[in-house]
Amino acid sequence: MRFLHTMLRVRDLDAALHFWCTQLGLVETRRHEVPQGNFTLVFLATAPGEPEIELTHNWGQEEPYSVGRAFGHIALEVEDIHATCAALMESGVTILRPPRDGRMAFIRSPDRQSVELLQKGEALTPCEPWVSMPNTGEW
Repeated sequence: MRFLHTMLRVRDLDAALHFWCTQLGLVETRRHEVPQGNFTLVFLATAPGEPEIELTHNWGQEEPYSVGRAFGHIALEVEDIHATCAALMESGVTILRPPRDGRMAFIRSPDRQSVELLQKGEALTPCEPWVSMPNTGEW
């Protein structure tokens, strides 16, 4: 058995691609337009050959998708949790759970999927602005 992908429904494909690719650095590995089904599938990964996230964009979806209680989060390992969170904040992403411990943070995609960011290796030394930054919203 081999893990292939996790599918996430997205209402605004451009906003989703901006978040996952531009802000988080994933790369588009393939795309399937299905006009007869009125949907687009876009596959993203940290690198070719790695497990993927499948973004499913159903054309004409106006209402936001609900976030199910059974879905927890997607976890991504980062080289420097402090620098990553700073860059994400600068690009407009709200840090919902700051990396106060130098190890873990949470953000959300435009479609409200929860994303956990984990420091690669040992936790970094806790520092400001993260230590005193409160949690925001839910993740």
